[in-house]
Amino acid sequence: MVLTGLVSIVLRVAELVFATIVAGINGYYLHLVEDTSSWSQGRFIYSEVVAGIAIFFSLIWLIPFSGSFTHWPVDFLISITWFVAFGLLVNFLDGSCGAVFNWSNVSFRGDQCGKWKTVIAFSFLSAICWLASSIVGIIWVRDRESRAYRRRGWSSRSRV
Repeated sequence: MVLTGLVSIVLRVAELVFATIVAGINGYYLHLVEDTSSWSQGRFIYSEVVAGIAIFFSLIWLIPFSGSFTHWPVDFLISITWFVAFGLLVNFLDGSCGAVFNWSNVSFRGDQCGKWKTVIAFSFLSAICWLASSIVGIIWVRDRESRAYRRRGWSSRSRV
């Protein structure tokens, strides 16, 4: 039980950091192109909203209490939204900056391809962390239920 709590906290911190990186770089890009149509920037707005939601929930669930494990369905949903954001951003690049998983030029500053690769990389890593959080939550809930079932099974026996 201590291990799942520790893993959960590490994952929540990683989720917070990754979402903050995506929100920062993506928000800066949206600030630069604020005069363009919002329809043409829809995938970036979606990624920014997903990052904002991820930041909110990772901050709330970073507080260590056992109830945060029961939110694994929300963790799984946020993981799916991150995978969608990842797919939308990869589709936008369409190979113009090289292979998707070639993260050799990932950078916070520098060329635009490096920034896009950073957003794509941290979107993918965030999706993986949220998925791992949901798996840890499922493991914790199942373990808790099996322990409660075993306790209930032994205490309801008659000693006649």
